[in-house]
Amino acid sequence: MIDVPLILDGGRITLYHGDCLAVLPTLPAGSVHAIVTDPPYGHNNNNGDLIHQWEAALGCGEHGEARQIPNDGPEANGLFRASLPEMYRILRPGCCCCCCCCGGGGPDPQFARWSLWMDEVFAFKQMVVWDKGPMGMGWHYRRSYETVLVGEKPGTACHWFGGRDVENIIRPGAYGIRKIIPSAAEHPCAKPVELYAHFIRLHTQADDWVVDPFMGAGPCGIAAIRLNRSFIGIELDPGHFATARRRIQHELAQRDGRGPLMEAPA
Repeated sequence: MIDVPLILDGGRITLYHGDCLAVLPTLPAGSVHAIVTDPPYGHNNNNGDLIHQWEAALGCGEHGEARQIPNDGPEANGLFRASLPEMYRILRPGCCCCCCCCGGGGPDPQFARWSLWMDEVFAFKQMVVWDKGPMGMGWHYRRSYETVLVGEKPGTACHWFGGRDVENIIRPGAYGIRKIIPSAAEHPCAKPVELYAHFIRLHTQADDWVVDPFMGAGPCGIAAIRLNRSFIGIELDPGHFATARRRIQHELAQRDGRGPLMEAPA
């Protein structure tokens, strides 16, 4: 399912409401410079599970009713694995796919499995640890970090613009990246704009094309605008797509002096 894409900013931004497995094959091979994305993990997050109930009981984020993420059940593993060859195909040689993943632990070592699957398609480059700071959910070894898997498309030197002083650990508060505890009006697994911006800076230059096949509420698109990159975003959920469209249009208006200097409402 693909709706007619929304084209903004003179063709520099294209937003698709649809399934990434249907949209990605329509994009030209070797046409983009980076993929920065946060797929569903297959954990049924925010479907009334223990984490959702605990956060609600603690008053964290005022979650209220459960808001399950599409394809966040067991099908997420197949979705991620099926998307990898298409993400590889659309990247230029030397360019990278930076994919958010879960933290370690639990009965399902997803980060390990996804790393191996990425390595089947890409040249696996690095697992970056985002140290989010204060303790998160859990019982034993409570969750305080997430990972970002980075794969490179071989064929030429890696597109790297970070110099020699970038660690594979993002320390708490580094680069302005801070943990989000989402409100009931926000995406239940929101990532900060600054996290996307960090990887976009490292792997792209001005006017390069960045793709997010799992756009959510649009933080990658906002980061791309702020860094003067072109952007393609894909999102299946109609509510999250509407939020992403609104936020990205607001960001463009703010950039062009046509809107107030404030974050768009969720």
